Amino acid sequence: MKYYKLHKALYGLKQAPRAWNKRVDGFLIDIGFKRCVSEHGVYVRSDTNDGVIILCLYVDDLLITGSHDKSISRFKSELMREFEMTDLGVMNYFLGIEFHKSKVGLLMHQSRYALDILKKCDMEHCNASITPCEARVQLSKSDEEEDVDPTLYRSLIGSLRYLCNTRPDLTFSVSIASRFMERPKVSHLAAVKRILRYVKGTLGCGILFPASDTGSKCNLLVYTDSNWCGDKDDRKSTAGYIFMFGSTPISWCSKKEPVVALSSCEAEYIAVSLGACQTMWLMNLLKELGCGNDVATTLFVDNVSAINLMKNQIAHGRSKHIEMRFNYLRELVGDGKLRLSYCRSEDQVADLLTKGVTNDVFKRLKKCLSMVDLEQLK
Repeated sequence: MKYYKLHKALYGLKQAPRAWNKRVDGFLIDIGFKRCVSEHGVYVRSDTNDGVIILCLYVDDLLITGSHDKSISRFKSELMREFEMTDLGVMNYFLGIEFHKSKVGLLMHQSRYALDILKKCDMEHCNASITPCEARVQLSKSDEEEDVDPTLYRSLIGSLRYLCNTRPDLTFSVSIASRFMERPKVSHLAAVKRILRYVKGTLGCGILFPASDTGSKCNLLVYTDSNWCGDKDDRKSTAGYIFMFGSTPISWCSKKEPVVALSSCEAEYIAVSLGACQTMWLMNLLKELGCGNDVATTLFVDNVSAINLMKNQIAHGRSKHIEMRFNYLRELVGDGKLRLSYCRSEDQVADLLTKGVTNDVFKRLKKCLSMVDLEQLK
């Protein structure tokens, strides 16, 4: 994968980024690229001779990958005739995300960015923590505690949220702490510092794209889970989902469900419905990139009652009150686009996104997500 940078100064362009992107977009369309409908910053060109070239555009930064090095070189020449460019070579740093290539595979991490966060709050020499939060952690909007500086708190949360782009192990803890940005308390700041102490001990941790997956046919798998009535203040549940492409996570989320669930079955049902919407987006994107297929995507759920409720089209007492938007899932299952499968709670990797777990469980689930430390690859 190559990384190139366009120079807007060649044309004296000082317009907003949208105007600049519009000009590059027009050029790419003219030379045979198609803009992905699912993701407007991604372009694909497929040719019988040149193979496939995929381009990701973010303002004036580009990532280019393809099936043949020669076709990428020819495409680079086309760009250079139109724009002044800086060739930054094989990708190793992009938008704060670092890439380390080894014989084992490609490691995506943010160790430099994580260290900057620690320096910003004078915690680069703090004691490390084994996990980002305590097991069964519960934070609340207590009025009995003292307030803390909301500006500092929001700054730390914003930095940690960007760090979650390569750290699914932080997602749940940061999601919980994000709920108190309006009026943070001492206990909330203590929870954030616990996350930072964990980051201190795992600076080089990231997601490994194994070399063993190169050239193999990878399927999209989804794990969804929920923590029923996990919020202590409004009793709403916490939903989490994680998408695995082959053996590597590519998308994950931990968020509070929008409504109060009346049972664990309903909480799981809503969590799978939220994951189903993301599933359809990823399936459409993979098809546009030429990586998709017509095989139904498998969703792993650890609640048998929820699976039966999703497959049963008959409304009854425990399901007829569920909002219509969540029943979109039943349509996808009925059309054969999604396939539901039961998995044991011990195998549910999405547990990491819905609740605080013990040290042993945390280490096991983290290993399941292909997360390794940079030092292990050197």
